[in-house]
Amino acid sequence: MEYIVICAVALIGSGLTLFSGFGLGTLLVPVFGIFFPIDIAIALTAIVHFLNNLFKLFLVGKHADKNIVIRFGVPSIIAAFIGAFVLNSISGLDPLFNYEMFGRELTVMPVKLIIGLLLMFFALFDLIPYFANMEFDKKYLSLGGLLSGFFGGLSGNQGALRSAFLIRAGLSKESYIATGVIIACMIDVSRLAVYSKQVIASHTVLDYTLVGAATMSAFLGAYIGNKLMKKITVKALQVFVAVMLFIFSILLISGII
Repeated sequence: MEYIVICAVALIGSGLTLFSGFGLGTLLVPVFGIFFPIDIAIALTAIVHFLNNLFKLFLVGKHADKNIVIRFGVPSIIAAFIGAFVLNSISGLDPLFNYEMFGRELTVMPVKLIIGLLLMFFALFDLIPYFANMEFDKKYLSLGGLLSGFFGGLSGNQGALRSAFLIRAGLSKESYIATGVIIACMIDVSRLAVYSKQVIASHTVLDYTLVGAATMSAFLGAYIGNKLMKKITVKALQVFVAVMLFIFSILLISGII
């Protein structure tokens, strides 16, 4: 069942994120989180996300704006390291508290609470019109890089903030997509450098065949998205993703999952 669910989400999410600027990590973190501990889920998502971004780089990379890549991407890398280290430092903390619901003992872990709140925050970008329409001036590009990089390292969901900043950079559609892909690759490299220790330590519980299948599904989604770029609107589906993400964050915060 996990193969069907994760591969389907990887395919759909990859197609969406090609032109939305975000979606794959937002979708895969909660889906992987159903089958793996949340810190492992974030690390596995980062692997699939990075490999898929490399493939998208091959498809659209030539249109990237190098100046914006440097101004936004370099701060993102630095902040992503910090975010990933924070994730590692909080993942081993003791439970905050336990409680019972419907005859089941539930545990609220610090890392799940923090990640859940972050996921809920990112969901609000699409659920509340004020945040959905939020844009930032070019002079704040470096600040945007710091914010999106930190949250990318900590939660795997830097795409929404990155898109909010880059959309005001005066880029063409093709350049906006390609610039976002390159920056996402830069952030993925930095956080994978930190997550690798956790992945190696947990290698016995990882299903690398599943990761490979999810990656190939994401490749297919990116390829289809590239072909349909001019015809597809993602607004309605982004709202759907935000609703599902909001529900998952509540389940995560409450300790139900």
